[in-house]
Amino acid sequence: MRSFFASVSSVIRGLDPLKIRLAVVGDIKRSGSVVLAATPLLKNEGIKTGSRLFEIPKRKDIHVVNPSILKKEILYWILQGPHGEALEQMALEGSNASRIREVIDHIINNYEESFRIEELAEIANMSVSSLHRHFKDVTAMSPIQFQKRLRLQEARRLLLAESLDVADVAFRVGYESQSQFSREYSRMFGFPPRVDIKRMREHYV
Repeated sequence: MRSFFASVSSVIRGLDPLKIRLAVVGDIKRSGSVVLAATPLLKNEGIKTGSRLFEIPKRKDIHVVNPSILKKEILYWILQGPHGEALEQMALEGSNASRIREVIDHIINNYEESFRIEELAEIANMSVSSLHRHFKDVTAMSPIQFQKRLRLQEARRLLLAESLDVADVAFRVGYESQSQFSREYSRMFGFPPRVDIKRMREHYV
């Protein structure tokens, strides 16, 4: 998934991930910031997940970018999945897929906020049952699952890149309960937050 993130970041910028040296770094303004992802060519030079920004050679052929939950990157990820054909229909104004696109936009832009499924159905101008069916056709998951994935991926990035407290990160991505956050984080990544981040740093640094 880390190489995929670097590859998607390359493609979105019009670069070939197999020919470009690109690193996704937690904060490009901090020399000690952690590398979150790197393209294969850069990995061949010893720069990988867990490396530090100051370790990256200052060369014109190496691109260093900040991570973010970018709408284009998320939609690209969906497009490459088994339901990508449905996403391509989003360009057709008024189609069911186009209306689901509006719901996806809303969740991406407000992923840290709670919502009622009826609100999303109203955005799509669909019944709740139709929304669930068409949303799953496009993303292979429910709106709640989609939001949860965005929250947890961003939480992991924050914990790794900024060394924030688990409770602070849970709150920032929209969780009111740290225990619920830790349970869902463990379910998705296989380890509790502190253990996961420690394991990643020890393994990759």
